[in-house]
Amino acid sequence: MSTQKFKLTLAAKPTDNKIFYPNKIMLVGSCFTENIGAKFQHHLFDTNENAHGILFNPISVQNAIIDYLDNKQYTTEDLFILNEVWNSWHHHSRFSGLTQQQALEKINTSINNAHSFLKKANHLIITLGSAWLYTLNENAPSHKGLVVANNHKAPAQWFEKKLMNVSELTVNLKSLVGRLKSFNPHLNIIFTISPVRHLREGLVENNRSKAVLIQAVHEIVGIETNVDYFPAYEYVIDDLRDYRFYAEDLVHPNYAATNYVWEKFVETYMSHETQIVMKQIAELQLAKQHKPFFSGSNEHQKFIQSCIEKSTALLNQYPFLSLQSHIQFFKEQIAK
Repeated sequence: MSTQKFKLTLAAKPTDNKIFYPNKIMLVGSCFTENIGAKFQHHLFDTNENAHGILFNPISVQNAIIDYLDNKQYTTEDLFILNEVWNSWHHHSRFSGLTQQQALEKINTSINNAHSFLKKANHLIITLGSAWLYTLNENAPSHKGLVVANNHKAPAQWFEKKLMNVSELTVNLKSLVGRLKSFNPHLNIIFTISPVRHLREGLVENNRSKAVLIQAVHEIVGIETNVDYFPAYEYVIDDLRDYRFYAEDLVHPNYAATNYVWEKFVETYMSHETQIVMKQIAELQLAKQHKPFFSGSNEHQKFIQSCIEKSTALLNQYPFLSLQSHIQFFKEQIAK
């Protein structure tokens, strides 16, 4: 008797392009980038994440990465003031400041760090969110024709909206990949498409946008070496395929969905040895968060001593892991 299938499952395909400790991993792109970036950080990978803040459209992603390649230093001419705050059209609002100097210091420090990191990075994960572009028009006080990364709550009449086409995006991505390889020949690039729905555009418009991104990225993956596509979008939309895996806004994947995608990412890119180390680190992270009822009890003190020994042994085996703070934390829990 045959068993009826009620869902499709997208199996992970392990790649030769593995991620190891102590690889350097840069992440750029949408808010889904930050969800995955948090997983890397939890497992103590060496990362640089969204040095311009959250970016959704490919032009803003491209502009940001070119800033890192060129180590661009922003000046007051690159800023504008709105609602008493100085902002950059290329950056998320977390880089804004009450003074020009505050904004420029945050922006340029972040670019300096990203430039240095990208020189030595082993992997660059680029997550594209939307192919819709918002461009400043003649109603804006300055920077007419500029594609913005963030609207900074500016009036809607300052912007014109248009959808990128596949050929335009493919040309841009091919140029970007070429520049990245020239800058860092050892870099491996992983493209993903964010499963976050951009309902502000509408469901049909969101799907049109995702289709442009998917097609253009696959065009690049098909012709470039050391460039992969990780199907984060398909894992949520086609594999999980259920609104139970979205937050209450029905736009953002929830904790369970993000964990599922992360597990698939680990299966795809992490070696067996790397996964063993990740498991040990996750156990130490959990132990660090543990809140005992009786911290002075013999049982808890044995637990703390065990954590110190595990942390020390792991650090001795992998000296590049940032476990010193864990060891210090556990030592401070020893009863005097």
